[in-house]
Amino acid sequence: MHARLLAIGLIILLTPAATHAATKPNIVIIMADDMGYSDASCYGGEIHTPNLDALAKNGVRFSRFYNTARCWSSRAALLTGYYAQQVRRDVIPGVKGTGGQANRPSWARLLPEMLKPLGYRSYHSGKWHVDGEVLKGGFDHSYSLNDHDRHFYPKWHTEDDQPLPAVDPSSGNYYSSTAVADYAIKYLKDHAKNHADTPFFTYVAFTTPHFPVQAPPEDIAKYKQTYLPGWDALRDARFKRQRALGLAGSELSAIERDLGPPYPFPEAIKKLGPNEVNRPKPWSELNDDQKAFQVAKMAVHAAMVDRMDQEIGRIINQLREMKTLDNTLILFMSDNGASAEMMVRGDGHDPNAAPGSGGSYLSIGPGWSSLANTPFRRHKTWVHEGGIATPLIAHWPSGIKAKDQIRDEACHLIDIVPTILEVTGAPEIKTWEGEPVPAAPGRSLAKHFETSSPVHTDDGIWWLHEGNRALLVNGLKLVAAKDQPWELYDMTTDRSEATNLASERPEKVKELAAIWNRQLQEFKAQATKGLPAETNSQPKKKAK
Repeated sequence: MHARLLAIGLIILLTPAATHAATKPNIVIIMADDMGYSDASCYGGEIHTPNLDALAKNGVRFSRFYNTARCWSSRAALLTGYYAQQVRRDVIPGVKGTGGQANRPSWARLLPEMLKPLGYRSYHSGKWHVDGEVLKGGFDHSYSLNDHDRHFYPKWHTEDDQPLPAVDPSSGNYYSSTAVADYAIKYLKDHAKNHADTPFFTYVAFTTPHFPVQAPPEDIAKYKQTYLPGWDALRDARFKRQRALGLAGSELSAIERDLGPPYPFPEAIKKLGPNEVNRPKPWSELNDDQKAFQVAKMAVHAAMVDRMDQEIGRIINQLREMKTLDNTLILFMSDNGASAEMMVRGDGHDPNAAPGSGGSYLSIGPGWSSLANTPFRRHKTWVHEGGIATPLIAHWPSGIKAKDQIRDEACHLIDIVPTILEVTGAPEIKTWEGEPVPAAPGRSLAKHFETSSPVHTDDGIWWLHEGNRALLVNGLKLVAAKDQPWELYDMTTDRSEATNLASERPEKVKELAAIWNRQLQEFKAQATKGLPAETNSQPKKKAK
């Protein structure tokens, strides 16, 4: 009996939350923008990412971590702990006042506000894409890069919510990822100088490798020859590496050759010239000029990921210099899968500009997006696996004893807030300014840093974006593209979503669809509470 009590006591003492009851861990969340599941080499990619690889080697990787398929909805889930629809930050069908331009309900607070009572100071650098000003969300300092069309000379960026001058295109001394890291390091240095006795939360949101693909020429040069074999051969190679790493799951999904970008922009394709293709054709069917053009584009995408990794290395070195690295929980992820979008915005596209330079406006398109999302189907905006699967690397030397291990639990961005609340000891917000706060849907991942066990079971994980919808419950995934019927897949054996079981198991489809619809109605009730009556419903169309 005494031995059993001693064992229980040791378990309690060794849990992350208990280990740091006296010294609260620092938190660093790093989010990539439109990075594919397999781009980092520790997830099977050929891109040079030594800093991410080191974090993975000295921590854990999650193989079934999910996002919301889109940038703003993922950021809402990450920082609030709720599905974006619950907090109005993605569209609920038939409800005005919801979507990417909507304001959160007053009860939907951001993570810095939850940590502030514990003495945390919070810093943001990079993309924002959340409603409201950054400092009003609880951050103490912020560099917000709001121009997503210019990696070399943004016109719209702010510090502490105050406008900064547009970057002069002729200056040659700005690149988005470097600037994001510079400001993150600036705030960490200030923290070390003036607030060393308090814990910190740093949110680093890179805007790479989001289109337009632009990168420093010295980084592009590293990958000039890398993509000559084409997306089909390189996808096979990534999948083989994933299998060796224990990340591949079932089989390599088939590329859907007739599936192009989620939004048709035929005029953009014309501007991009005759060597652009908006379908993931077999590589062998492209002519030599098309192949050369495509190879040049993917070299830039790789360079963007490479440069981001270099800048992550600088941030890690700053933590090391501050002697805080051991007691800092670093989480790395992407906001959605790689994008098949193809458009021209910003300053337009100069066909004579070098690929990857500030004068070019290129996107990787569905061919290379299929490579980036290996081994999964589809791309950003869809809620098939390619659109929603993201790497998650967790690194915390003094809090995670497991090293170089993979966790196969199904989990989601909504789980990040409860994870951080647990490891920091922060209480869950149950009321805000006298109003009750809905129970958050996420589950803490803290115990999964050391051991494997299910995270989401009967309640499942839920998706809706632009009519694309899905539910994952106990290994079964119900999924449908916009205006298409439900499909059903057994994710324990068929994560490539190759064998649709819907016709074989219609009762299971009906059961899961009922759960999906019930959750939609719950989220709708939460989102519409407090909305003006004229806002929370759209007028009915007249019958024709």
